[in-house]
Amino acid sequence: MRRLIQIMALLSCLGVSAWGQEGVDFGGVVRLDRTVHDFGDILIADGPVSCSFTVTNIGKEPAVIYNVATSCGCTDVDWTKKPLKPGEKGTVKATYTNTDGPYPFDKSLTVYVSGYKQPIILHLRGTAHDRKQSLSELYRFKFGPLGFKSIDIKAGNLSQGQRKSGEMVVANTGSSPARISFKDVSEGLQVSVSPNPVPAGSTAKLQYTVSSSRSRWGKNYYYATPVVNGKTYNVSVGKEERPSVARGAEAIVSEPNPLIGSGHPVIGFYAYTKEDFNSWTETQRKNGSRPMFESGEWAFGKVKAGAVIKGKFTLKNEGKSPFQVYKFDGETSHLTCGEIPSVQPGMKGSFTVTLDTAGLPKGEVLLICTLTTNSPSRPLINLYVTGWVE
Repeated sequence: MRRLIQIMALLSCLGVSAWGQEGVDFGGVVRLDRTVHDFGDILIADGPVSCSFTVTNIGKEPAVIYNVATSCGCTDVDWTKKPLKPGEKGTVKATYTNTDGPYPFDKSLTVYVSGYKQPIILHLRGTAHDRKQSLSELYRFKFGPLGFKSIDIKAGNLSQGQRKSGEMVVANTGSSPARISFKDVSEGLQVSVSPNPVPAGSTAKLQYTVSSSRSRWGKNYYYATPVVNGKTYNVSVGKEERPSVARGAEAIVSEPNPLIGSGHPVIGFYAYTKEDFNSWTETQRKNGSRPMFESGEWAFGKVKAGAVIKGKFTLKNEGKSPFQVYKFDGETSHLTCGEIPSVQPGMKGSFTVTLDTAGLPKGEVLLICTLTTNSPSRPLINLYVTGWVE
């Protein structure tokens, strides 16, 4: 149960935003210059590190940042307290104390602004080290001299009608400047590097923007092929110092994307696209669908390895509009789903999921199914498949 709670908490740490050419817009109320600040690689000996986000009132009424909550005590925050007039700018300033030890960090700031119904999630990211490392050690995924820390990049949650943006640090591990471009870029993705060319033995910021489309729901990948000084490369992967794995964590089966990694020339960005309910009135929300599941978990007990088993999830629509699932996403290809019917108000419906245990590790198994729906109260629903493979 504790592992289940931890996974649910991790899944809840996804933010929603829209990217404009000059920043990130939130409901026509405020614009932030960005939602992620990447400190890159820092040393513990460097001490605290700070950054500032710029908030602009793009609405017609005064806007107030009335609170900013931090995800832990290792982050201090201050912000503009006075009301911002239309067109006026304010700031959210954050300092990471950098005392937690050598590891990658991702600290969140939850910003509450008057006139915008949802909290705005900002991220402070980076990696703290206890010793200085070379760029080749730090950026182990290499397209020629261009190094990445990761080529399978989480873009977070994306609402329809919006765009989501983020940034990451890349490195030129070579001895001469590297001019970077991208080809075969997926529809809905924009990606760029600055400064460009990247000086030899230096780092740069890679910025990306993912745009929503009503033809895409749930989890989707967007790809781009890096071109370095006019040449493409299949990525080479350096050695990784793997941290120790918590007992039982190997039972969580999440498959890597087969299109990314050694022998492939691409980087991938993935985002979960859901319906946008920000413009809905309170009445529209109350009249929306409201699914209530009899159980959010299918516990299949103990089965022999290689068995193909089926389970069922049943729900009742307690809302006032038909309930619809736009997409089912299983955490692994071992988990598939049958047709999910539309459920009328006051009625029950069910659907079947199939688990092929061939190839799963023996022992406890916990898998996550994500439903992307038309429910304003539950646009993303996580269901769980648990059991034991002998």
